[in-house]
Amino acid sequence: DQIQAGFFSPAEPELFKDLIHMLLDHDRFKVFADFEAYVRCQERVIERYKNPKEWTKMVIRNIAASGKFSSNRTISQYARKIWGVELSDVKIPPPNEPPSQN
Repeated sequence: DQIQAGFFSPAEPELFKDLIHMLLDHDRFKVFADFEAYVRCQERVIERYKNPKEWTKMVIRNIAASGKFSSNRTISQYARKIWGVELSDVKIPPPNEPPSQN
């Protein structure tokens, strides 16, 4: 409401007209529709974070329930489907080892 009323641009009250129009009429991600719920949820997060024991329990549950994710699988699938290449067995030495002299 303050932006729309020109509070932040008193010399040019219509300065943010396009921004307001975009947010109110073309909000693809529903930022405004969910904003109050987001603020309420963030307030609960802040309260939980103040209790380290409860916060740690929530973090562990979240990690345990996150499901299987493999960056190796994801990268190889991307390489095949997007780049059209297959993986190689060539091993790259760690940065602290000098390259082999083969």
